[in-house]
Amino acid sequence: MKTKTLVVALALTLAPTLTFAMGCNYGKHEQQAMSCAEGTVYDADTNRCVTATG
Repeated sequence: MKTKTLVVALALTLAPTLTFAMGCNYGKHEQQAMSCAEGTVYDADTNRCVTATG
């Protein structure tokens, strides 16, 4: 009986901690804006700034 009580107490103690840990990714799924130097443009295929042509 003591083991079952200890397991339940531990689970109830850790439950709020796990809930907060899941929320620390808030806002990170939004895309960040990419800015390139003057005369270059962002190339999505290579994920880099490349010299603008044309």
